[in-house]
Parts: sequence; C-alpha cells; structure tokens
Amino acid sequence: MRRGLMRLSIAALIAVGLAAPNFASNVPMAFAEETTVQQNLPHVVILATGGTIASTAASNTDTSNYQVTNGVDTLINAVPEMKEIAQISGEQVINVGSTNVSDEDRLSLAKRINVLLAQDDVDGIVVTHGTETLEQTAYFLNLVVKSDKPVVVVGSMRPASSISADGPMNLYNAVKVAGDSKSKGKGVLIVLNDRIGAARFISKVSNWSTETFKSLEQGFLGDVVAGKVNFYQQPVLKHTTQTDFDISELTALPKVDILYASYGNSDTSLVQSSLDAGAQGLVIAGAGTTQFTNALSALGAKGLSDAEQNQIEYLTKSIKAGGADAGWAKEELKRMGATRGAVIASSFWQASGQALYARDNQVETNSLPPLKARILLQLALTKTTDPEKIQQYFDEY
Repeated sequence: MRRGLMRLSIAALIAVGLAAPNFASNVPMAFAEETTVQQNLPHVVILATGGTIASTAASNTDTSNYQVTNGVDTLINAVPEMKEIAQISGEQVINVGSTNVSDEDRLSLAKRINVLLAQDDVDGIVVTHGTETLEQTAYFLNLVVKSDKPVVVVGSMRPASSISADGPMNLYNAVKVAGDSKSKGKGVLIVLNDRIGAARFISKVSNWSTETFKSLEQGFLGDVVAGKVNFYQQPVLKHTTQTDFDISELTALPKVDILYASYGNSDTSLVQSSLDAGAQGLVIAGAGTTQFTNALSALGAKGLSDAEQNQIEYLTKSIKAGGADAGWAKEELKRMGATRGAVIASSFWQASGQALYARDNQVETNSLPPLKARILLQLALTKTTDPEKIQQYFDEY
C-alpha cells in the first residue's frame, strides 16, 4: 500500500514538474542572452590621465578655475550609456593636468597601450587627456603604437562640474569610434566636438571654445552623428605599425627644445643656452634667414677652436655661393655638426603652413607645427643624427 502511494506521489510530482512553467530555467536563459549580447560588443579599454575632462570647480558656471578630481571609475559611471555600445574597462595611468604630462609619462602610456592591444580580447583604446598637450601625446602615440587597432584620444574644454559639460558626449563618441571596425588602420585619432581627426594634423587653436581642435588645411577624417561613425578621408602618411620607432626598451627621450626666432632682435643666446643644457635637437619656430644662419653658427661654434670656427664660416659661405664646392661643403658641415650630436629643425609659428626654409644642413619640418615637430625629432634622434635620414622621417611621417 505504502509503495503504491509512493509511486503515485512520485508520478504526480513528475507530472506537475513537466506541466509547470520552468521559472528556474527561464532566468539563466535570459541572463545567457544578455551575456551573449555583451560578449558580441567590442571591448574598449579607457586609459585615464586626468585633464579637464576629469576636473571639477566650486561652481557649475566656472569653466576656468578647476582641479583634477575624478578618476577613471567616475568617468565611466558618468556615462552609463557606453555599456550599451562596448564592454568597458578602465585603468588610471596618471591623474594630472596635461601641462604636467612628461616624456616619461608618454612612454609609459604608449607601452601600456601596446601591451593591451596585443591581447586578443581588446578591440580598441580610449585615452582621456587634458587638451593643452593632447595633440602632442596623440601624435607621439601615432608614431609608436604598434597595432592597427583603434586608439582614440579624447578630452574636454569644460570641466565635468560645468553646465553643458562636453566631456560625457566626447567620451561616448570616443568609445563609439574606438569600437568601430572602420577605425582600424587609420592611426591614432582625436575625437572632440563630434569630429574625428587624425593625430598628425589636428591642433588646438583656441583656449576656451569647445570647437577648438581643428585641421585647418587637411580637414577632418570624419564625424560622429547621432551615434553613427562616418569616415570620409584616409590618412596617407606613415603611422603606428609603419614607422621605424620602437620604444619597448626606451626609458627616456632625447632633450629637444623649441625656440621662437621670428622677432626683430632675436639672437643666438637661447640657442646657446639650450645647447649648454644638453639639447640634442632644436626646433626653431621662425622663418628669418639671419636667425637660422646664426643658430647654425652657434651650433657649430660651441666649444670650437678659432681654426674650427673659421672652417665653419668658410663652409657656410661655400654653400651659399653654390658652385662645385657647395656639395662637398654641405657634407663636411654635416659631419662637423653631427659630432656635436645636435640637429636643427626649421619650423613655423603660425597655426598652419609649410616649413620650407631649408638652410645649410637643417631639417624642414613639413607641415608639422613646433609642438609636434619636437615629438618627431625626439623619436628620430633615438635612431640617428643624420639630417638626411631625419628629413626622410619628416617627409614621410
């Protein structure tokens, strides 16, 4: 009897179990679907360095007196919509105003990016950065990152505490661009104010406008409209995996100074001071023939005897005169300059233009403004002091 009742009970339980809704299995299925969706999203790592985008002020109308206060978690939590377009993770690299970003900071940042992009589960990188030196860091990364995966540098012109802060939308757009397959192979990108720019050509042209990052001559590569990433142009100069530069073993960069030499009474005192301080390269921002000639003379004359100084003057005159001896004189002057380990690059002080002021053994910086010319000259000097090879870098990068 008891066995019969037990059989009936078991049968009943089985019947009820088969007929009842499987609530326990429904929950894992829904969770599995959500997890699958998340796994299908690109994985974008946000590397935070500080800057205005991570800053707050005492008043929400104050857009000038602010301090870096927010870390990467605060930035991510402020834009929860990013999790709908990418798997987001974050790391705090440094947390400073961008005027305090050093050469060593850039080296550390670039090395970390190369490590992350070598991982199969990382699809793109976003670097949050202050705008004062954003273009310098972006161009540095453009020359040393060894991956075709997207790297996007982003910032803001208004602090996070201000009315209509531009940081959250800039960050959302940056993540969108970094996670888009169309961004691959385009070098390091800068995304602000709904525009996508190439690190090689974008520069900051205003210290207050949200529309400050522009490419005045070459134009933008694309834009982000209503969450859609659009590209209209492709960079043609060499970048990232196409460059000669390997920073994996570097712990420091050569000292390169920028000197402005386009005012009326400029002389070589600043040139001499830079050389005395150990500068291995100089970017001269100015087009004056006298300034460039004097700068070259100061470079050659440092620590020379009277006979060597006379030789430099003779070689310089031979080059300017032209004729059969000009080629030989140029090579000899290059040799003498190389022994001092300093290279002069001629640039310009305007917001855009072309440095076509070749003077006696100097490097032309092409369309690079002084700030970016310094970055390329630093990296070039890790490979060579030959002005002709360095000129090739400026022509191709």
